[in-house]
Amino acid sequence: MDNNQNCCAERTKHRETAEIQAMLNRLSRIEGQVRGVRGMVERDVYCIDILTQVSAIQSALNAFCKTLLSSHIKSCVAEDIKAGREEAVDELLSTLQKLMK
Repeated sequence: MDNNQNCCAERTKHRETAEIQAMLNRLSRIEGQVRGVRGMVERDVYCIDILTQVSAIQSALNAFCKTLLSSHIKSCVAEDIKAGREEAVDELLSTLQKLMK
């Protein structure tokens, strides 16, 4: 790989250890929430209580996506545009359309 080539062009992304740990911590909390909802279903918990927890999971996933998207735009997309790879904008727009369903 050319040293000037963006990391994301190869479908990989180098992340700092702290960033990886923060992402993994967030995902672990979300995973725990999902397991909690499963337990609620197994215990026949009231529907509204389960829906409240599912809403919290959706909010946590949305926050994770926002953070990841922000990082992607600031690094991968910005670097691609600077390098003249305008197709990064189309990829970003396609991704945004998927996220906004």
